[in-house]
Amino acid sequence: MNTPRLFEDLESAVDFLLERIPGPLHVGAPLGLGKPHRLLNALYARVEQDPSHPLTLYTALSLDPPPGGAGLEKRFLAPFVARHFGEDFPRLAYVAAMRRDALPVHVSIEEFYLQSGALLGSAQAQRRYASLNYTHVARALAERGLNCIVQKVAANDDGTRLSLSSNTDLTFDAVDAVMARGLPRPLLVAEIDPRLPWLDGTAAVDASYFDAVIAPPPPYPQLFGLPRQPVGDAEYAIGFYASALVRDGGTLQIGIGALADALCHALALRHTDNAAYRRVLAALDPELESHPAVRASGGLAPFAQGLYGCSEMLNEGFKRLVEAGVIRRKVVDKAALMRRINDGDASDLDRELLERDGEFLHGAFYLGSPDFYAWLRTLDDDTRRGIGMKRVGEVNELYGLDEGLEQLQRRDGRFFNTCMMATALGAAVSDGLEDGRVVSGVGGQYNFVAMAHALPDGRSALLLRAARDSGGKTASNIRWNYGHVTIPRHLRDLYITEYGIADVRGKVDEGCVVAMAGIADARFQQALLEEAKRSKKLRGDFAAPEAWRRNTPQRLREALAPLRTDGTLPDYPLGSDFTEVEQRLVKALAWLKERTGTTSGKLGILVRASLAGDSDDRGALQRMDLEAPQGAGEWIQARLLGYALRASGRG
Repeated sequence: MNTPRLFEDLESAVDFLLERIPGPLHVGAPLGLGKPHRLLNALYARVEQDPSHPLTLYTALSLDPPPGGAGLEKRFLAPFVARHFGEDFPRLAYVAAMRRDALPVHVSIEEFYLQSGALLGSAQAQRRYASLNYTHVARALAERGLNCIVQKVAANDDGTRLSLSSNTDLTFDAVDAVMARGLPRPLLVAEIDPRLPWLDGTAAVDASYFDAVIAPPPPYPQLFGLPRQPVGDAEYAIGFYASALVRDGGTLQIGIGALADALCHALALRHTDNAAYRRVLAALDPELESHPAVRASGGLAPFAQGLYGCSEMLNEGFKRLVEAGVIRRKVVDKAALMRRINDGDASDLDRELLERDGEFLHGAFYLGSPDFYAWLRTLDDDTRRGIGMKRVGEVNELYGLDEGLEQLQRRDGRFFNTCMMATALGAAVSDGLEDGRVVSGVGGQYNFVAMAHALPDGRSALLLRAARDSGGKTASNIRWNYGHVTIPRHLRDLYITEYGIADVRGKVDEGCVVAMAGIADARFQQALLEEAKRSKKLRGDFAAPEAWRRNTPQRLREALAPLRTDGTLPDYPLGSDFTEVEQRLVKALAWLKERTGTTSGKLGILVRASLAGDSDDRGALQRMDLEAPQGAGEWIQARLLGYALRASGRG
């Protein structure tokens, strides 16, 4: 390791990078929060008009605040985006170019995970998407001749130590993979961000690990915060069903979004207010405790031992679970000690070592709200020591450094991920459309599903909403077949919708079809069963049980209504980034969008809104700058908004 070059301005750092790599640039940048936006923008600006510096950027999840939209959406989003992300948030210039398919021919952006749904219309993004398991990315980067990595880091007080903080996922693995091929070590460039939380342990390195360190002067833009979304009835039902599959003393991996938020709220409630937790489950299914999958794999009791969290992404939900005392089971990187702990043969010295050296939460990267980042920055020493940031190869796989140790650590592993659709024969559609366009990416989902099958007591549960509204029409998310698959049907395990749990691991095809139809929306069950019969996968005399007819949004809404009213199931269980007025607006705008997906729907709502009186929600109208509408266009917007506020307020 040599003494790194120190820079206080981005342009000088770009000069250094171009001098050290005079030929084609093959640059890697972490996904998400660890991506140095300002440095990448400076580099892109330099090479954009200069074909003598061809650039290929390898990255993922290029975070970009939502665009402004139009009409009511723009009136809501513009002030929120300015406040939440900051007026000076550095939007990535290459993302803006990709949206317009305007990247120059000598610049290529290759991503293995896209911001969900953001680049469906970009030919350049779709053509250069790399379908890779997260754990295979380092190998692919080495094969492509990676010669530079740029990363945002945190620094200690004197700058002698740097923390990879949010992104230990790929940097170490990529460097090792490149050098294992006999290639020169990539040039490593760090940009210090004082807003980035410091995490120690394996995330921290000497500054000399990097070839160049940039400490640009203030102001420092806000970290990209994911706005926390409201949790609806369907999400809550899915989360509570899922929570009953978690075994005390086990291991937890979760994804992100409203479904994960609901699951974490359910797990916290299970531990801190078990009576309220059981009331929710009784409203959903009074017989749930006797469900075969719950009896075999889960439970409803509080967590006497606690859980160990091991997830590629740490997020808001893990914060709640740590604070609630659910995530607290510690592990150490000592196989013999873990075996004694698991077998109940630990000595007092073993327990002392576990308490002193153990960690209860491992992740490869983190991403969340501003509140989540503030929590990480202000952790007490004991909690900070309990969180370990790891390489993605350590978190997402059993194979590699010590397979036996990781099996011991991940006892009773429960791996919860979301998918968009599932087939009646057990395949999952999570990342793309049947025309080939990519919505997001595979990421670590396949890894975790496969891991659940590899562990002797592991289970994989894929969570999905039973139906979706699109273009004014409702469609089932449980399909007979689909032209794209993320998880093949031979890895089928557990599926959960708002209507229950389908345990399809090891089932014959007919049993899988019946189980999946049993958690489908009642409106689509018969067509699914008829297709199965035509395809010789279901006996001709099979008839749907009467109980399946309860699988309707109305029945679910009625069952959960008292629990929504008494605060057991709040709209924002993990906190909100919206003001109280904005929370009402979010609900109203969602209600309006659902009902105006067709021309007839738009006309009907417009007529009813025009005939309705003025809204009395002055705060909402003020927030949308529609309190005193000017002209016909604003008058219509005000009437539509007022109508939606009244209708959504009635629930």
